[in-house]
Amino acid sequence: MNAYTNPADPYQKCLNHAHKVNWDIDTDVIKFRALERQHKFLPDSLSLVRQLTFLTDDQQCFLSQVQGRSYAYIFGLVERFINAKILELSGDHVLGDQTILSALIQFSQEELKHQELFRRTENLAAAVMPEGYVMTANPDDVAQAVLSKSSWAVLALTCHIEIFTQVHYLHSIKDDAGLSPLFKDIFHYHWLEEAQHATLDELEWQRVHASLDDAQIEQGVNDLIDLVVAVDGILQAQSAADARYFCENSGTSLNSEQYDAVAALLLKAYRHQYIVSGVQVERFQRALFDKISDQQQQKILTALTPLIEYVAA
Repeated sequence: MNAYTNPADPYQKCLNHAHKVNWDIDTDVIKFRALERQHKFLPDSLSLVRQLTFLTDDQQCFLSQVQGRSYAYIFGLVERFINAKILELSGDHVLGDQTILSALIQFSQEELKHQELFRRTENLAAAVMPEGYVMTANPDDVAQAVLSKSSWAVLALTCHIEIFTQVHYLHSIKDDAGLSPLFKDIFHYHWLEEAQHATLDELEWQRVHASLDDAQIEQGVNDLIDLVVAVDGILQAQSAADARYFCENSGTSLNSEQYDAVAALLLKAYRHQYIVSGVQVERFQRALFDKISDQQQQKILTALTPLIEYVAA
């Protein structure tokens, strides 16, 4: 068989599966539904809201909705730079293997659809939540900052994101009967396509890695650490904004100690969701550690340790 039809080709497998699971935002996902205030948006294992025992059940539900809104917003944000990088990488294949090119173009089309899905999710959340919610980072500004780093580092971060997406859905969101049915469906359909994306990330990351010398890989490791620091900066800003929004709309007056506890919990939850839960996945560890030296592994672990300890506290 040639490269265009070989079912054993991993790019062809991703392309075939993408065609099988392809979905439409309106007819398959939203289906004229609205989000409802009585449902949580994120499960307790991700939102960690049960750790705030001074909150009522209704307040814990609302805090999960605040987090769910930010969850959708941040996914839409990161997909801006992911799509830009995939489009850039597809240029490497324009005059080469057309199966790879087709798989990456399909990837890009799906990322554009996901951005639209999350814009729609934001509108649905805004319709049932109080005014005053703030998105602290501009997607284009974030994309420009991320794309200034090496492709090795950007692919490492992208692979990390799309692997933890799988874990969050399969192990936390999928079987939680207390979540909003619409919110669950949004992340079910998102997961269906992210499964291929994670594999394509691994393939392209390995391809880029194989073309680099030792100094370039070292630069990639340093860039990856810089990107983790930048992501954490976004999480710090968003968690602070979300704490203010929640406390202003929680239905009761919280004292300063309780306010600080909400802010700390949100940062803990966001670091867990977007950084720590991903780096602890064996699939990502294997993809990363197979490419770097023991010394480079230690450098990355040293940078991650304060974040891991903050989440574990």
